Amino acid sequence: MKKITLKSPFGILLFILLPLSLILLFSGIRLDLTKEKRYTLSKSTIKVLKSVKQPVMVDVYLEGDFPASFKQLQNETKFMLEEFRKINPKVDFKFIDPIKTKMSQDTLMAMGMQPSILPDEKDGKITQITLFPYAVVKHGQNGTSIPLVVQQANINADDQLRKSIENLEYNLVSNIKSVSTNTRKKVGILVNQNELRPVEFQGFMDMALENYDAGPIIPKNNVELSLADLPMLKQMSALVIAKPRKAFTDGEKMILDQYIMNGGKTLWMIDAVNAEMDTLNKSKKVMPYPIDLNMTDFFFNYGLRINPALVKDVKKFALLKLVTGEVGGNAQYTSLPWPYFPLGIAEKDHPITKNINPVKFEFPTSIDTLGGKKFKTKVLFESSEKTLLKQVPNYVELSEIASVDSLGQMEKPSTPKIFAVALEGKFNSAYASRIERKSYPGFKSSSSDNKMIVISDGDVGRNKVVRGEPLPLGVDMLTDEQFGNEQFLRNALDYLLDDSNLIELRNRNIEERLLDRHRISDEKSKWQWFNLLLPLVIISLLGGLFFWLRKRKFA
Repeated sequence: MKKITLKSPFGILLFILLPLSLILLFSGIRLDLTKEKRYTLSKSTIKVLKSVKQPVMVDVYLEGDFPASFKQLQNETKFMLEEFRKINPKVDFKFIDPIKTKMSQDTLMAMGMQPSILPDEKDGKITQITLFPYAVVKHGQNGTSIPLVVQQANINADDQLRKSIENLEYNLVSNIKSVSTNTRKKVGILVNQNELRPVEFQGFMDMALENYDAGPIIPKNNVELSLADLPMLKQMSALVIAKPRKAFTDGEKMILDQYIMNGGKTLWMIDAVNAEMDTLNKSKKVMPYPIDLNMTDFFFNYGLRINPALVKDVKKFALLKLVTGEVGGNAQYTSLPWPYFPLGIAEKDHPITKNINPVKFEFPTSIDTLGGKKFKTKVLFESSEKTLLKQVPNYVELSEIASVDSLGQMEKPSTPKIFAVALEGKFNSAYASRIERKSYPGFKSSSSDNKMIVISDGDVGRNKVVRGEPLPLGVDMLTDEQFGNEQFLRNALDYLLDDSNLIELRNRNIEERLLDRHRISDEKSKWQWFNLLLPLVIISLLGGLFFWLRKRKFA
């Protein structure tokens, strides 16, 4: 009998590949050979999972008879949670079929889940399948529901599934971190500069309170921020300034400067021009005018300048619903393009803006980035290449809807304009070489790594109010559209306050290597016969080879 050597093909199979396969099988070790490492957990995820000390249960309501696309999402979710459990056995999961367990839709909707209704064709009959593609993360008395399907307008089902899988790791681990963390970071809402009314900011507050302790910051002297407010400000991980309309004093700017130098994160929603839609609806025209917030030098220190000129985008804009006629005493409404409400559509893969609905801006101005700073400046949203600027003071009239691309008085063609930027890095104080520094105890001339977001629209965080009741942030009741304002600002807060760097997971890209459906249809019969006959041919050849070798040896 011939001796099997290690160098022979059979020896390599028997002594190397087979033992290696058995080791990988029983050890649970998996090799991720995908280009984008889609089956490898990030270091941030592993760090968060290892920090979980008490049991966390994830109930996934994605079980039952449903289309293949949801089967793929189910498999990806199951694989992800299995990997979580390997890192930390305290993180467990189970899949639940809400239809089989006879859970009522009212119960599921009370848990924050909205049904997805899909058509299903079997034996020539079309029926409807109701799904609840959600997961519920529970930790002790805390719990939260997570939509597993990305809610983004104007994308097809394949793109929606791909984006949902891309977002899966961030979605799950960020919520696990949220419910399992005993201490929550504090977010302060500045209330002193004639900002948005509480009812207009309720949507933002409801969103912020889901993951953070958010509350108002009111100066103790009821006039302006002062040194007496420092103890309260030091407790705040982030400060939100939403549509201030009263100028900041030099003393307040000094307080805010040192808040940033000491590591405080800031989210600015600034109007450089006063223009209100309520006034325009009543009088059919309005005269916008610049607002002097006394912050030009403050933002200049961060390489930014907010210009007092309205941006008109004649390509990417929201619709405005207006009364355009009357039939039988009933008003007839028409949705018309309104260039002063440009849409923020993410064209760059940034974790704040990726996979969200278009963000609606109302009468925004533009931001200039001046450069020359050591920190990073990242553009989040900008207008299209078909942009016009309206200098103010100047009339804005509803009649401009009739010709949105026409040039009015004092208007000229312009390049794309920036609406929102994120700053990241080490900031220098604007008062480092000024005499005012001596009045501040423990003055710091520079910060450690810090972040800031500046948006040139104060209404981006304002929810609509109907009959005294606030609507969810981003909902336009007149046009029945859901804009991405809430998710944008949620991501903005997560970006500012994310110590674990989980927000970077939103930049994960998964390349779908889909089969060519037309080629499958054209060559279906050929490949069916090929798969049927090829094994028979191989077996026949091997049988003939074996018979020939045996005959040659023993003949």
